Amino acid sequence: MITETEDIAQAIDAAALMWPDAKKNRAELLRRLIAEAHTSIDALVNDRVEAKRKAILEGAGKFSGMWPANWREELRDDWPE
Repeated sequence: MITETEDIAQAIDAAALMWPDAKKNRAELLRRLIAEAHTSIDALVNDRVEAKRKAILEGAGKFSGMWPANWREELRDDWPE
């Protein structure tokens, strides 16, 4: 159950203009609003995931060769036993 605040009422009224076939069924309009928002949010989430993936791939390998191949042995040699 959801309380129909002024903001929600305005959103449902706007939805009635978008979907006139359901203008007398506020519950249906609310369901359609939620479904529409879900689709938009999914697209935004997918865009963010893709942007993160792209940033990771761009950075992958940038620091290759930064450490010598035998860095572990050199580090161990610095520590007394």
